[in-house]
Amino acid sequence: MARIAGVDLPANKRLWVGLTSIYGIGQPRARALCAKAKVDETKKVKDLTEEEVNQLRQQIESEGRVEGDLRKEIQMNVRRLIEIQCYRGLRHRRNLPVRGQRTHTNARTRKGPRKGAVAAKKKVMARK
Repeated sequence: MARIAGVDLPANKRLWVGLTSIYGIGQPRARALCAKAKVDETKKVKDLTEEEVNQLRQQIESEGRVEGDLRKEIQMNVRRLIEIQCYRGLRHRRNLPVRGQRTHTNARTRKGPRKGAVAAKKKVMARK
């Protein structure tokens, strides 16, 4: 089993698919990495030699941030937006959509389950 950037790649998948399990590597970047490292992208992960794994590892390290470094950078960017209290930072703080989507209807993924305000009023009325 190949371990690259602190992630165990799934052994039974093709190389380009397995590389997408690393945070920050999508399908196009995975294929480009395989081409630059001169490794066959259709090969299964379990069939890779140590030399091929090392070539991939070097290529990923030279190309840019992945996994923990990338997560940390994104987290710091969001924290900076919150600290300077810009509009996007306020939306992050309130856990609302950041990119201009409507919230009157929809946005349930970001806002969470509906709060039963109407049902709560009925219970209060029944007690009196």
